[in-house]
Amino acid sequence: MTSTTSTLPLSMRAWQYTRVPTTLSSAIKLNPSAPLPATAAATLKPDETLVQIHYASVNPVDFKIPEAPLAARMLAFRKPVTPAHDYCGTVIATNRADLEPGQWVFGMLESFSPGALAEYAVAKRDGCVAVPEGVRHEDAATLGIAGITAWQCIIPRLPQKRTANVFINGGSGGVGSFGIQLAKAHGCHVVTTCSSRNMELCKRLGADHVIDYTKENVVDELAKITKGIGAFDLAVNFVDIGGDLYWRAHRYLKENAPYVTIAAAPELASILEIFKVLLTPSWLGGGQRKFEFVGAQAKANHFAKIAQLVKDGQVKPVIEQIYDMEEAPRAYERLKTGRVAGKLVVKVA
Repeated sequence: MTSTTSTLPLSMRAWQYTRVPTTLSSAIKLNPSAPLPATAAATLKPDETLVQIHYASVNPVDFKIPEAPLAARMLAFRKPVTPAHDYCGTVIATNRADLEPGQWVFGMLESFSPGALAEYAVAKRDGCVAVPEGVRHEDAATLGIAGITAWQCIIPRLPQKRTANVFINGGSGGVGSFGIQLAKAHGCHVVTTCSSRNMELCKRLGADHVIDYTKENVVDELAKITKGIGAFDLAVNFVDIGGDLYWRAHRYLKENAPYVTIAAAPELASILEIFKVLLTPSWLGGGQRKFEFVGAQAKANHFAKIAQLVKDGQVKPVIEQIYDMEEAPRAYERLKTGRVAGKLVVKVA
């Protein structure tokens, strides 16, 4: 066991909410004297590490779950709650032989135990990985949910022995900006969508073709593109469940290729849409391609591989803005517009 807990303060700063929020940004308050999640190494389990958070990044899941009526009622027994899962910081105490105090680590906190918008947090083994030398700490903080989601949606589904054609809906957002770069790093031909103002960004990230969804019919454009490069091996929707993108996926997606989404919100309309997709057979007008929903899971080996690509320069996190700790509500206000290019980071300590 290694520890520097003898130097810990008695309390910490943490953004918290103590009531079910209708809007997270207005519900969270900065508590200057919140209790630490662990005050001594003896309280840590064998796979846990106490981390001093230096940077955190925010994700839509931070507000979608507590703001959803059903999910919010389930969270009502867990107050106060500190939001955010993604972090980069230094080890304070750990029982792990592969880490030591003072070492820089990054990752994501557990789904139902967020807490990155605080000066200290406890991270599990798969959600706590050493930062490679040469990787900026603010960049490492963005690799949590967005990086791992992009990896798990794309990399396991690529054909092994040939170049793949990959379609990414939403290439300029936090997950999409990683998705483009990860697919290109693995030799794919990438087509993506975004609004007019983000087309140059998506091209810089490596997209071979960018569709402006504000001016063009995306399905029609995808069908035209297949005439030149062939049908797609994978479609990944980082924006929503899909609508016509899924129901007409047979116009651009290979017969056995998957259509993947991450965008099911914890609300009735989204749940009903998922059931409609899953239960309507193709002969009754249902989708004609395989539908998959992916939820991010912390995997240490996936984090390590993404971080190595960042170190090697093949993936560069896109950070739109870094906010001071006191400005965290502004980060959520900006995130909720749905117009963020890349990631938003909060400098915690």
